[in-house]
This record gives sequence, C-alpha cells and structure tokens, in this order.
Amino acid sequence: MSGIPKTISLADSLLSRRKESPERDARFTDLVHRRSLFVFRVAYAALRNKSDAEEVVQETFLKLYRSDAIERMQDERAFLARTAWRLAIDRRSKTVIVMPSEDLAASGPSPEDAAIAEDWNTAIHRLIDALPDHLRLPLALSTVNEMTSREIAQAMGIAEGTVRTRLMRARQILKEKLETLKGGSAP
Repeated sequence: MSGIPKTISLADSLLSRRKESPERDARFTDLVHRRSLFVFRVAYAALRNKSDAEEVVQETFLKLYRSDAIERMQDERAFLARTAWRLAIDRRSKTVIVMPSEDLAASGPSPEDAAIAEDWNTAIHRLIDALPDHLRLPLALSTVNEMTSREIAQAMGIAEGTVRTRLMRARQILKEKLETLKGGSAP
C-alpha cells in the first residue's frame, strides 16, 4: 500500500511542526502506525479505488489530528471506521469501476484456467457491485475488513439488527444470482 507510508510521513510532518504535547503526539503516531491499513480497507470498501482510498486515509488522520478527537475516542476502531466511512461516502463518485486483478502469477494455473478464474472473479465483483449501496457496503465491510455487525453499525450509523438483515439479504441475492450464473455457464 503506497498510501500507508504517505500517511505515516504526513503524521511525522504534522508532528514536526507542533511540539506542544509529546505524549499526545506519540499516541497519534502510534495510532497512525497501528490503524492506517484498517482505515485504508474501510475507505477502499466504499470507494473501490486505491488512490481515492489512500487520500481518505490521510484525510481521516488529518481530521483526527486537527480536532484533538484522539483525546475523546472510546473505541478507536469504530471511531476511525466511522470517520473514514463518512469521508469515503462524501468522496465516492456515482460510477463504479471494477479494476482487473493484478495477481496472475506465471507459476500458478495455466493461462486458460487463469482467464476462466479471472472471468469468474470479474463476474462475482460485478454482481457485488450491482447490489444497492445499502446492501453492498455492509457486505464489503464484513467480508473485506472482517468487521463485526456492531462495528459496521457504528461505522454506518445504523442499528446492529439492520446490519445483520442487510448482510443476510445481500448474501441471499448473491447466492441466487450465482446459482443462475452457474446454471448458464459455470467455469
């Protein structure tokens, strides 16, 4: 993740300009080091774009630093997820672009098998991307970021039961569409 070192250097730059509270600055630096990847995953789940997600990571930590919210956080993971989520949703464009996978290794499956698997993965990503946002976003946070229903609820600002219902509905829709897709032409 090229954005994580950028975020760490941004944190170092901010801290070098302000030497008011070394203890607070140390906590902030530690937080950036521990949670940058997590914040990136939350942003990427909403944006599906690496460079936009990297910018949201920087915006999240910059906002945290400027607001002194680090002093008020009770659950840092939920706080960071919610902040990153809101910034990502504000940034997200209306079109979704599916990027091809970069992990086609020469030592792996044959080119034909790799092409079939890539087609299948692309089809699955398209099915997921076709879900309405209110179903797709909790699913992405649950599977990609391995967040619990409670953490997703806090990040999205909805009830935990609503998260579970949306996850169940999203999985049900995907299952039905995959069964239809497999019935037509399975890889």
